[in-house]
Amino acid sequence: MTPFSTLRQQAGLSIQDVARKMGFDERTVYRWERGETLPRRPVMDQIRSMVDERRNAAPSSFTFIDLFAGIGGLRRGFEPIGGKCVFTSEWDRYSQKTYRANFPGDDHPVEGDIREIGSDAIPAHDLLLAGFPCQPFSIAGVSKKNALSRPHGFACEAQGTLFFDVARIIRDHRPKAFLLENVKNLVNHDRGHTFRVIHDVLTRELGYHVEARIVDARSWVPQHRERIFIIGFREKNAFSFDDMEIPDPLDGPKLGSILHRSGDSEEKPYTEKDGRVSSKYTLSAHLWNYLQEYAEKHRLKGNGFGFGLFGPNDVARTLSARYYKDGSEILIGRQGGIPRRLTPRECARLMGFDAPGRTPMIIPVSDTQAYRQFGNAVVVPVVETVARHMQPFLLEAVHGDAGRREKAAVA
Repeated sequence: MTPFSTLRQQAGLSIQDVARKMGFDERTVYRWERGETLPRRPVMDQIRSMVDERRNAAPSSFTFIDLFAGIGGLRRGFEPIGGKCVFTSEWDRYSQKTYRANFPGDDHPVEGDIREIGSDAIPAHDLLLAGFPCQPFSIAGVSKKNALSRPHGFACEAQGTLFFDVARIIRDHRPKAFLLENVKNLVNHDRGHTFRVIHDVLTRELGYHVEARIVDARSWVPQHRERIFIIGFREKNAFSFDDMEIPDPLDGPKLGSILHRSGDSEEKPYTEKDGRVSSKYTLSAHLWNYLQEYAEKHRLKGNGFGFGLFGPNDVARTLSARYYKDGSEILIGRQGGIPRRLTPRECARLMGFDAPGRTPMIIPVSDTQAYRQFGNAVVVPVVETVARHMQPFLLEAVHGDAGRREKAAVA
């Protein structure tokens, strides 16, 4: 990342913003972004002043920590409502790279394995965010582990017990509130025993007042993706998921809204000069034949296994962390040709990290790592909706009487 790029992001500016505000054409700004040329000193000084203004104009209303942070999806929902991240933990080094690239202004490092971090090394905070690993509880993960005779759920020593590290930190720090996120199957895993354990730990052992809701992201993005959000407050209040406003999923966006379009600006390595998607995302004839044969074999057996072929007017299946393997769950049809995978940029849009009005996300890793990261991520506009719904209750919990007045203003 270039010094210009880092400073631009800290100021919250897109390439287009810089060009418009400072009177340069976008090509020139893109050359600065890539480090091909250097902007003049007055340009950098002006952007630095914007960074200072932004920091001074937006004092934080509450602090939070970001556990199992991935690429920062949960964080993106809580910073806009006044949160300041004071601690980050993510054990995957490629995810750390993406996280740091997109949050370059942090005054704290991205820490590693939370199991090796004592509670006393974590600063005090008002809110705990944790998208603890879902693979031990997901339907696909459980099926695979069963087929391989491997343990899943809490019996999975590598990931299944990480919830108890979350509980440890909640116990030791007693934050005002927490938000946990996981797959829908967490509720049904092990005939409901897993979720009962989690609920009992949070309520009976830790004394928090807990609400949970499964939310399908298709109201915000063209993807059927159900995830459970578990919210707890240390003190009892009127928080409920029942009155959270969710747009009608039938009116949700379609895949055409996130696909590259002919005539768009070139973005290497994803698209060519005319906006066409690079040929490397088209499946090989061999892989396409294999997927068709595999699907037909299972169709004859009465199974539903197979690839998912979609067009611009469709809503996709759930993007998974295994998408890099063959892309079979979301293939984009091409008229008269072999279908293609989504590009990582399209995945960023599908997950809501990129959207109109947002600075495009920096993707500093290989396609394989990017697919894994987006497949493991949360859908940003869903988190934003949950965060806004939590906001008045969180402010009241953190600031007391002053928070109640701010709560009334938010409402």
